[in-house]
Amino acid sequence: MRANFIFSEVWIGLRRNLTMTIAVIITVAVGMAMLGVGLMINAQVSTMKRYWDDKVEISVFLCTKGSAMPDCNGKAITPAQTNALKTLIEGTPGVQEVFFESQADAYKNFKETYAASKALVEATRVEDLPASFRIKLVDPDNYQPIIQAVKGQPGVAQVTDQKELIGKFFDMLDTLTIYALAVAIILVLAAALLIGNTVRLSAFNRRRETGIMRLVGASNLYIQLPFIMEGTIAGLIGGVFAAVILIVTKVMLFEEIAGYFGDATAQLTWNDVAQTITITMIIGVLICVLASFVTLRRYLRV
Repeated sequence: MRANFIFSEVWIGLRRNLTMTIAVIITVAVGMAMLGVGLMINAQVSTMKRYWDDKVEISVFLCTKGSAMPDCNGKAITPAQTNALKTLIEGTPGVQEVFFESQADAYKNFKETYAASKALVEATRVEDLPASFRIKLVDPDNYQPIIQAVKGQPGVAQVTDQKELIGKFFDMLDTLTIYALAVAIILVLAAALLIGNTVRLSAFNRRRETGIMRLVGASNLYIQLPFIMEGTIAGLIGGVFAAVILIVTKVMLFEEIAGYFGDATAQLTWNDVAQTITITMIIGVLICVLASFVTLRRYLRV
């Protein structure tokens, strides 16, 4: 009997404040979706960093005959210098593996990479591409000592670190994550305020019913429960809409981003999405419940 009364009060409250309830649902949906996107971006950045940390290498490009690099003076590296450089690299602390890529191998990889640009491939010769050493590091963050050891050695034209090349990209993604989470927090606060106003309006419209309930000795929790359930229902519905938005975002955005890397290990998993949806729905419901409870304590004298 009490349960039927509570559900009846909840239904009455939702109908009387339909416009405000819809506004709450939309605000919660957008706020939780933004929060979820921020969490998904953070998870994607972490996944991509793990992916790249396994692949990041230092490239030591060697001098070729007629090279325009200042350190080469137009002279090609000699076999003796190549062997000495390889020994130096292998003996440097922090080096895990060393791979030698000849000019022929570099040209083969170049043709595979730029197969779509036939004019560029036809205009490039084997002699145009330098041989190089590819250095795999034990700790990709500890690349400076290796670069300092190799730079300036005889026959070395240029030393590049892939981590420096992708560092700005990850910095941009980190900034994007911060902005997304900041916007989400603002929307969550807006949702809490809107929920509070909705509950206050609902309590004002039903002041006669709550007055009768107080006279017959109903407890504070019993009077507050229908209002809290209204907020919970709005939060759940908003969370469902947010979940749909996050699923669409995963398919339309994150899978497209992962497609550029051509490796499934760089892709945000559905398990990550499920965890994000669970977190956002819990947060959405908790905000609605807390906002309803706090508002009632302040505006509904029981």
